[in-house]
Amino acid sequence: MSRNIVMTVSYDGTTYSGFQSQPSGNTIQDIVETAIHSLTGEQLRIIGSGRTDAGVHARGQVFNFHTESRIPQERWALAMNTRLPDDIVILEAWEAPEAFHARHSAKRKTYRYTIDRRKFPDVFSRMYAFHHPTPLQVGAMREALTHLIGEHDFTSFTSIQSTQPHHVRTIFEAWLEEDGPLLYLFVTGNGFLYNMVRIIAGTMMWVGEGKLAPADIPAMLAAVDRTCAGPTAMAHGLMLWNVEYPAE
Repeated sequence: MSRNIVMTVSYDGTTYSGFQSQPSGNTIQDIVETAIHSLTGEQLRIIGSGRTDAGVHARGQVFNFHTESRIPQERWALAMNTRLPDDIVILEAWEAPEAFHARHSAKRKTYRYTIDRRKFPDVFSRMYAFHHPTPLQVGAMREALTHLIGEHDFTSFTSIQSTQPHHVRTIFEAWLEEDGPLLYLFVTGNGFLYNMVRIIAGTMMWVGEGKLAPADIPAMLAAVDRTCAGPTAMAHGLMLWNVEYPAE
């Protein structure tokens, strides 16, 4: 009898070509599927809650797969971690109802973008934070973020390479947290488009630099034109923070 196993995985995306399998290989999905094959002998495909770009990290990515294996759910994480490299770690595993789908069942996703405002970059966190030594007007950035909350067409905030049929998404929350020289941008939504959070981060940094005003954001959304928004921030500052599902 097939079982639906769900896992939460954290990974350092620095050396990988993103989460989702692609012809060039070297993706998180490839490595995880190889580990499952080593463990169960099955050649199967995992379903991720979403794809992360090359160089993007995850604290709480979620995936599921259907298996004939009888391994108890409490043994999966340890068994997988002995077969995975040090920069990919399974945090938990559990058995879900047959209908659970890591992507379709997700209700909310949160991403965090980290900006390091030190004069010089921190050598130990340089792979996880974008270095921005010039001052940022945090108040203006906070005000600008309020205009993104709600349901909007985010065409201006997605790559022109997006393959999605429509670009309407809902942002539930968007906020900034300061921790000394570090500035964290959090965005929670029902789903995200290709490069969307990185373009939001790049645009907010332009607001912080005074190149854009918070009041410019509504017109930017209304334009549904990628050239109207700010730059795409570097991948290494981005982390998929967590994915939330209905209680059942």
